[in-house]
Amino acid sequence: MTLNSSVLDIRNRQRIKPSASNVPSAVWTGVDLFNGREINTLTIIFKTSGCWWGRLGGCTMCGFVYDSAQTPPSKADFEAQLNRALSKVANFDEFMVKIFTSGSFLDEREIQPDVRKHILRRLGNDVRIPKIIVETRPEFIVDEVMLNCMDALDSTKFEIAIGLETSSDLIRKDSINKGFTFFDFVNAAETVKMNGATTKVYLLLKPPFLSEGEALNDIVQSVGDAAQYSDTISINLCNVQRGTYVESLWQKGQYRPPWLWSIVEILKRTKKAYPNTVITSDPVGAGSKRGPHNCRKCSQDIADAIRKFSLTQDVGVFDRLSCDCIELWKKVIELDDYTYGAAILE
Repeated sequence: MTLNSSVLDIRNRQRIKPSASNVPSAVWTGVDLFNGREINTLTIIFKTSGCWWGRLGGCTMCGFVYDSAQTPPSKADFEAQLNRALSKVANFDEFMVKIFTSGSFLDEREIQPDVRKHILRRLGNDVRIPKIIVETRPEFIVDEVMLNCMDALDSTKFEIAIGLETSSDLIRKDSINKGFTFFDFVNAAETVKMNGATTKVYLLLKPPFLSEGEALNDIVQSVGDAAQYSDTISINLCNVQRGTYVESLWQKGQYRPPWLWSIVEILKRTKKAYPNTVITSDPVGAGSKRGPHNCRKCSQDIADAIRKFSLTQDVGVFDRLSCDCIELWKKVIELDDYTYGAAILE
């Protein structure tokens, strides 16, 4: 059985609860970095017909495929989703917008071109919004689509986010099952740049089958490889989402989410090496068994420091962090390669 067929088998056994097509999968507000300063953000996860790659199996860690609509949303449904999202920021004077789907915003099977253009034009005409970020797989980044997007936005800054996950084709194929190559990403990033937009890269710390040390070194290498093609690099820490291949390993004691000490070390190294690149991380689920964690005593403090770094780009926020569990983490880095794939668990 191939990795993809194993992922697909798990997906096919999940029960998906029906949900309304005129309500977004999720909407929330937050704070991010824009031109060196903090700015409010509105994150919208549009409910679409779903990721084409996910329907064929998809990525080992991704549970977002279950957020898709059972029937493709209509134009009116998308308008209702957008209205609901914008009601969250009715009192905001300024905010940046981040758009996600369970797949790709630029995939015309998920969002029709005229609907996409309407969404971007409406947001672009809102003087409170200086920048819009959308996420997509690289195969949908072509000149014609980029030109249509830029035309709809006029002068609003536009950024394309790509889930590269790692610069290693081997890890992306055999640990993540992502379905594209680093070369595909490079071509997409160059297309983005030529059309006057910027690129944001998502990397994934510790997909399955990597030791803690291998995962740490892979992200350091990946930041170096991706930096020349990206304006912002966001490092996601793998967490255990329901109905995923990663969850099946975790339930058997064969996977442990990354240590928070690992991302601290990565941020220190990479920010020093690439001071002009914005490097961020938001440790979702930090401190829980399904999320990235150290010990119970320090996890929340470390997670808060990581979030503070993401807004300040100041590695000094890590200077006074300490906990007895850092010695255990160091031992994990030292010994994890010798466990033949079995995770070292607390």
